[in-house]
Amino acid sequence: MTEFHLRAAGVSLVLDARGAVLHWGPDLGSLPFSLAATRIPAIPPSSIDVPLTLPLLPTAGDGWTGRPAVAGHRDGKPCGTPRAVAVEAGENTISVRSESADGVHVTTEAELTAEGVLRVRHVLENRGPGVLTVANLDVLLPIPAEASELLDFTGLWAHERRPQRAELRHGVWSRESRHGRPGHDDAFLLMAGTPGFGFRTGRVWALHLSWSGDKQIWAERSALGPTVVGAGELLGPGEIRLDPGESYPAPWAVAVYSDSGIDGLSDRLHQWIRSVKRRDTPRPVVLNTWEAVYFDHSLTRLTALADAAAEVGVERFVLDDGWFTGRRDDRRALGDWYVDPDVWPDGLHPLIAHVHAAGMDFGLWVEPEMVSADSALAREHPSWILGPPEAPTWRHQRVLDLSVPAAFDHIRGRLTDLLTEYPIAFLKWDHNRDLLQPGAAHRQTLAVHRLLGELRSAFPHLEIESCASGGGRVDLGILPYVDRFWTSDTNDPLDRQRIQRWTGVLIPPEFLGGHLGAGTAHVTGRTSALGLRMATALFGHAGIEWDVSRASPADRAAIAEWTAEYKRLRPLLHSGVVVRADSPDPAILVHGVVARDRSEAVFALVTLDAPATALPPPMRLPGLDPDRLYTVRPLGHAPKTVQDAPPPWFAGGAVTLPGRVLAEAGLPVPLLAPEQAALFTVTAS
Repeated sequence: MTEFHLRAAGVSLVLDARGAVLHWGPDLGSLPFSLAATRIPAIPPSSIDVPLTLPLLPTAGDGWTGRPAVAGHRDGKPCGTPRAVAVEAGENTISVRSESADGVHVTTEAELTAEGVLRVRHVLENRGPGVLTVANLDVLLPIPAEASELLDFTGLWAHERRPQRAELRHGVWSRESRHGRPGHDDAFLLMAGTPGFGFRTGRVWALHLSWSGDKQIWAERSALGPTVVGAGELLGPGEIRLDPGESYPAPWAVAVYSDSGIDGLSDRLHQWIRSVKRRDTPRPVVLNTWEAVYFDHSLTRLTALADAAAEVGVERFVLDDGWFTGRRDDRRALGDWYVDPDVWPDGLHPLIAHVHAAGMDFGLWVEPEMVSADSALAREHPSWILGPPEAPTWRHQRVLDLSVPAAFDHIRGRLTDLLTEYPIAFLKWDHNRDLLQPGAAHRQTLAVHRLLGELRSAFPHLEIESCASGGGRVDLGILPYVDRFWTSDTNDPLDRQRIQRWTGVLIPPEFLGGHLGAGTAHVTGRTSALGLRMATALFGHAGIEWDVSRASPADRAAIAEWTAEYKRLRPLLHSGVVVRADSPDPAILVHGVVARDRSEAVFALVTLDAPATALPPPMRLPGLDPDRLYTVRPLGHAPKTVQDAPPPWFAGGAVTLPGRVLAEAGLPVPLLAPEQAALFTVTAS
């Protein structure tokens, strides 16, 4: 029997000639025999009379009683079951063409990248008579029974990516997003693994949907068939209606396998993302003005802030909300994208000239998908607003329907005019509310992607940040159009440690914005030590969101040292392997970045709270070459400790040990006070 086998980086995908998935997981090596012949299951009592296999598009017509991969109807009559009629394989791709008797044609594309990342999507074409309404078109992949523990995410505004674990029992564990964006409670990355899998241990299968709108992702275990994970766009009734000859390309699903825990997933994903989203320039130190000045804009105050920013080593100055006509608070003027002549009588030219003279480039905040009810745009074009007039506002704003051609053209025109008149290097692109309009998510998401793409084409130098009330739109579907994600609206370092830890499982650190905030956090009101704030913002695309013009001279000197250290370390931080130690004490985190050739590393030891014991467990440093010698040295700001004497190696300033010892036995740690962080460099001899 003909079979198709893709292999890369320790991963195998095997399909048979009917397009059934025989295996996805660890590399099976060369197969000089028919795997399908050895994979035919028994036929249990009270079941279909042929062995049940899982095609790429399983439905009830195949004997599959789980969630169907494809469903739709023509005038209320269910469409037929598409079955594979042709399978073709390339060097690292497989294409499966499936057809139904009533003209539902689906082409499934699967690619196994050099990093071992599996990408799968379906494209459905209506080749039958009449309109075809698509209910769903999802990717389903089998996983072994041993993958019996699930980990995905929930969250809130400013508290994104909260992990949650559950046993995978019979039935469906389903996560659905109806926000018109992934949302702060986005499942993000669904992981299924061996019980107790951690960052460094266990076999794990994971799935992410590359889509910025409504979505569903699930795992299903049945008494009657294989265990699966699945994902697809969550379509509203009638949202996709195809005339004869029209097609619907479903979003790409990204699937990853690791035999070395969650960090193994990250390593594959980060390498792949970096290969398709190359960064040729260092990620600049950013100062964003929001938590520095809020809506209090004036040339005098902002030029003083720019001078202080340049003094501490900032490379990009971003003017946040409040620059456009009538914008004095968050209740008005969204959509009126003209520089306010009352605040800026000479436009933004004097400020940008000052920023450039200080050696920084300039960025600007916008929220193009939204409109305030109290705005000239809303009054002049009420038909451009999504939803009925009585629909509830959110943050006192409505959604601009970018699927309306005139609205799309207007926004593109206003942004084009701004980018043409002013030398803007960066847009912080915000999205501060859910859509809350059934049937609109698909067309709005496509319109936003198109708008971003057209701007990037017209202004190739432009960088864009995806911000959605913080981390409400962090997904691989929008990544081709953006250069940075605003990870969360909170700059509180305790919250950020957790948020960045889990967001970074999928997204490499150089794409995750993290800012050094003021001593007392704007969002939480919690006061944190400068050392913890600096250590937290270091591990990402670092920036500042603080009025450093009013910081003390000592703090400004410390910030200048920190930005210099970031610039020295960013080649490592933004190209290396992200590692996280599994800690028996949840109050203590150890994480770092190891150079791909394992010649150097930087690690952080963080105490989120008081340790569980007087002597915390040793600090283990994973990811190093077990047979090389490494010297470990403390770095930077001295944290507060609660100890009569530090460990001798720490007091001595360095210790040299083999990588195997550092990973398995670890080092005695300084007894940090709660809410402190210590940094360490690790250099191979």
